Amino acid sequence: MTAAQRLLQSHRDLARFAGAMLGCYVAWFVVYDLWLRPDGRLDAALSGALATATGALVSALPSEAVVDGRIVRWGGGAVEIADSCNGLAALSLFVGFVLAFPGTWARRLVFVPAGLAVIAAANVARCAGLLVVQARWPEAFGVLHGSGSMLVFYAVIVALWVAWAHVGGVRAPRLAA
Repeated sequence: MTAAQRLLQSHRDLARFAGAMLGCYVAWFVVYDLWLRPDGRLDAALSGALATATGALVSALPSEAVVDGRIVRWGGGAVEIADSCNGLAALSLFVGFVLAFPGTWARRLVFVPAGLAVIAAANVARCAGLLVVQARWPEAFGVLHGSGSMLVFYAVIVALWVAWAHVGGVRAPRLAA
């Protein structure tokens, strides 16, 4: 295969990936924005589970956390797990990437649940960290909630994407040097 043919093939692969990601996004939009979000039960359940897990993690510290629905209180601080903070968008983005990027279905069946568990654990750690900051250093909460903790959270997702690109089962074509 010539360098020009390899370059053309890499553009086709990129277009195929972009098209698959667009398809995943459209499917997610239809399912979530038109059905799941208005219903509210999925977000409520995920936010409640995240609050419970956050409370359990923070309770390992000297004081006991109190969980009341979506609100977690600890050490004089409190956080509320809003729908936009429950990680559902990140989870769906991760699944879309794994589905769109080449790989074997057998590996997807293992990697997607494992990746979802890692992302959920990272979000629990993020929320627990924010709760501790809210209780011990409230001046920093706004900055860390706004961008700092999200950078760490999305770094975990990018690391998972890179891992999938390496273990998915299909090698990416090499570009000509």
